[in-house]
Amino acid sequence: MKQPDSSLQANDNVTQAKNALGKLHFSVSQALSHPTEQTLAQAENRLVHTEQAVAQAQGSLGPQGVELAEELLAEDKSRLAALKTQGKRSER
Repeated sequence: MKQPDSSLQANDNVTQAKNALGKLHFSVSQALSHPTEQTLAQAENRLVHTEQAVAQAQGSLGPQGVELAEELLAEDKSRLAALKTQGKRSER
């Protein structure tokens, strides 16, 4: 049975958000284990992309999905912020 285009779009948005969250987690983990300007910049870029992907998927995720996505996003934002704070301290 063929799905309507809007259903395919919704599934695609959810898939993109899931993939983006996974890539963000990996990117932040890389920056934490190998803190260089490049890995930090990559993690920051990935964060922006992930925020956009999660925002686009919010209408398709449902309340529990939105809550989980926001929790995962907040966790990696916090990890990245801690790394940036640590980097600023070491520059002094």
